This record gives sequence, structure tokens and C-alpha cells, in this order.
Amino acid sequence: MKKIVALILATMMMASAAVGCSSNTATSSAAAAPAASEAAPASAAASEAASSAAADAVAASDVSVGVCIYKFDDTFMTGVRNNMTAQAKTLGSTLDIVDSQNKQPTQNEQVDTFITKGVNALAINPVDSTAAAPLVEKAKAKSLPIVFFNRQPTDDIMKGYDKAWYVGAKAEESGTMSGQLIADYFKANKGADKNGDGKIQYVMLQGEPGHQDAVLRTKWSVDAIEKAGFKTEKLAADTAMWDKVKATDLMKTFIASKGIDKIEAVLANNDDMALGAIEALKAAGYNKGDKTKYIPVVGVDATSPALAAMADGSMLGTVLNDGENQGKATVNIAVAAAQGKEINKANVGYDVTDGKYVWIPYVQVTQENYKQFQK
Repeated sequence: MKKIVALILATMMMASAAVGCSSNTATSSAAAAPAASEAAPASAAASEAASSAAADAVAASDVSVGVCIYKFDDTFMTGVRNNMTAQAKTLGSTLDIVDSQNKQPTQNEQVDTFITKGVNALAINPVDSTAAAPLVEKAKAKSLPIVFFNRQPTDDIMKGYDKAWYVGAKAEESGTMSGQLIADYFKANKGADKNGDGKIQYVMLQGEPGHQDAVLRTKWSVDAIEKAGFKTEKLAADTAMWDKVKATDLMKTFIASKGIDKIEAVLANNDDMALGAIEALKAAGYNKGDKTKYIPVVGVDATSPALAAMADGSMLGTVLNDGENQGKATVNIAVAAAQGKEINKANVGYDVTDGKYVWIPYVQVTQENYKQFQK
């Protein structure tokens, strides 16, 4: 009987021990479960962060940029376009460049097409800089970087989107330099004042009405002449829309209406118009090598044809509008922004003002230095 009782007690003790062990294991598992549960979200977050980082780290070779040029048959913008293409090739990125044909509705549609194609960034030379707001809204809706170049939208448009940038030059600088070229010529050539009245009688060929560059170049060029100590008299001024052929026709009108003997200087808002004016002057027997039949003509851009005109003596001077660096900076910003990089000098190679603007300085081109700009 004692053996039976002892056996029963032993069995009960073993069962109790087994229950105790089972209880401890369950408690231990329960304690570990929250830790595993807490680790799971952390792991998921890390995975998500890694995926996001991978998305941001887009290779330059995977970046596609949609580019709109206001019109292809603009000499200066052709140079910018060629430099953009060369820089994209250097970076290994892809550019899709289209001609907006000087029509804002066409450009708007082109931007829509680029977005549908899935480009990574936009680079826009707007037809109408005052109509840039809808383009920014299109980019903003898709969180696409947009870089405007050569034609500057208003500050309020630029401030409305943190992924909008502008590359260009300050037009007042080019106007000032153009005026200084004329002033320096008159200082060195007293006979340039044909009627000896102490005033510079000039005609002005202007770019597109309302275009910031046209307005500022016109104003600041005349201001520079007057600040140099000369009085001025505007004989005529009108728009030739940046176009050489239109400028030739306009200059012929000025000559017919004012008389070529009364015109002492010609200021043009760009080189194409300056060259157009020179064609009209040559047709009237001027600027062909006879120093007694010469009227100083200045432009802006330092295009190859303008430099050639300086070489043959038919054009006084111009101002370098640095299309090479404007093109490079535009592409650098578009690609860097598409890669998710901060837009600063370290990442794009140019100083960035107010986090949005890259200003490429102008350079005055004279008879003394024009050869260094010829290629």
C-alpha cells in the first residue's frame, strides 16, 4: 500500500513539474512576441526607406528631360540648344528637344506630351514668359522638376513651386554694355557726331514687345550712353521681333523716313537684328569699308555671324550672351533635380541665387577682344 501511495505521489509531482515547465515556456514566448512584433514595423520601415533611397539615387544615364525651345530658327537659341545636347551627352542623359514654333498653345501641348511620355524633368524656353504659370502647374501636379531658361518668368511664378529654377543672364547688364560701346566710340571719334549738336541721334531695333530682355536692353543701353556724358535723341524705335529679315525691312524704313545722314548710331536688342540693320545700311552704301560712310551698330549675343561682321568692320561690337554656359547649367540642374539632389554649386557647377536662379554673366565684345570668342 505504501508503495502504491508513493507511486501516486511521484506521478503527481512529475505532472506538476511538467505543468510548471510548460507555463514558463509560454510566458517566455509571450514575452518574446512583443519584441518580434515591434521589430517587424522597424524592419518594414527600413525596407521602405531603402526603396525610397534607391528611387532617389537615379543614375544620370536613366534621366530623360523634355526640352521646349521657343523657336528653332533663332540663331542664339540654336547655340544654346547645341550646348544642351553636348552636355547631356557628357552626362549620359537623354534630351527630347522640340520646336514650339513661337506659339504658346503649341508649347503647352508639348509639355503635356512630355508628361505623358514619363520624362523625369522639364527644361523650358518659354514662348511667352508671362504665360509660364500653367506650365509650372502641370509640372507641380506630377512633382516634376522644371527649369526655365533664357526667358525669365515672374518671381511670383517661380516662388510658387519648390522644384522650379531659372537659368539666364541679367538683361540690364547687356544693355549697359551695349550703351558703353556706343559711348566709347563717340569719345574716340569726334566726327561721329555728324551735325555737331552734342547729341547722339540713334535708332533702336527692339525685340518682342513686353519681353523682359527687350525692355531692359532698350532702357539700360540709353541710360549708359547718358551716364557717359552724352545727350541722346531717339529718331525712331520699333520691334523687329529678334529677326534679321524683319530688322532689314525696319531699318530701310528708318532710313527712308529719317534720312541716313541723320542717323548716328544703331542699337539692336540682339545680333540678328543688328545684322539685319547692317544689310540695310550696306544697301544704302554704308558700312562697306569707307570710313566716311560708317554708322556704328551694336547688338547682343556674340553669335558667329556677328563676330564675322566685327571682323570685316561692318559691326562695331556686341555683348556675349553666354549660350554655352546657359545650356550646360540648364541640363545640369534638370538632371540633378531628377536625381533628387539639392540644387547647389557642388551639384550643378554654378552659383545658385536664392535657391532658384543661376545667373550667367555677360561679357562686352570689342574690336580688341572679339577674336577670342570666335570658334
